[in-house]
Amino acid sequence: MVIRFERGTPTAEEVAALVAVLSTRPVATAAPAPVSDWWRSGLPAAPGAGPGAWRASGLPR
Repeated sequence: MVIRFERGTPTAEEVAALVAVLSTRPVATAAPAPVSDWWRSGLPAAPGAGPGAWRASGLPR
């Protein structure tokens, strides 16, 4: 981030206060890339409810 002052001459304390306020702002992150249905179809299905589901939940995937 670049800060440029258009008018006036800020003091060191004013610049420090501005930097402190701007540094507390959350940084925008990029949205995760959408996953295609084709790619998702190759993933193993998570164990669902039913006989043996409790035991299958502890097995490696």
